[in-house]
Amino acid sequence: MFSQENFVEVLNFAALAHGEQKTPKGLPYLAHITCVAMEVINACEKSSLDEAKANLAISCALLHDVIEDTNITYDELYMKFGEDVANGVEALSKDITLNSKQAQMKDSIERLLTQSYEVQMVKLADRITNLQAPPEHWDNEKIKNYQKEASFILSCLGNSNIYLANRLKEKIEDYKKYIKE
Repeated sequence: MFSQENFVEVLNFAALAHGEQKTPKGLPYLAHITCVAMEVINACEKSSLDEAKANLAISCALLHDVIEDTNITYDELYMKFGEDVANGVEALSKDITLNSKQAQMKDSIERLLTQSYEVQMVKLADRITNLQAPPEHWDNEKIKNYQKEASFILSCLGNSNIYLANRLKEKIEDYKKYIKE
């Protein structure tokens, strides 16, 4: 299904890169990236992806935030893990030079649409993982916008993996319980 050696190598790299970073709930960031990877691993199994495609998807899942959130560069990923992984992680990274979250999301989706389904799957898995109870400080408008953004991601990337698309659809529906009408 996938290479355990590759998984451990990439996981260790991501763990070192994220260092002491925490999730919004105060957990080590490794908890987030392994949850995203777990979603991707499950989807790879359900979809019977071959080892090379599964390794690409899982590697990108484990590394999906390293360019965006750490000092790791595209070039470092390219040298360590190759062009496909580096391009995938770059496409999964927001361009923070763009002036709005909407522009960043649109740009990221456009770049993801040039990538293989294995890379696109990671964005679905990331949003599945993130559609938990929203932080207490979020107002109703932010919660609604986050759900709309998830629907946008699904509409653009849902063809990449039917299993993850269905999981995300369920999570979006369940997320409605946090919206006050």
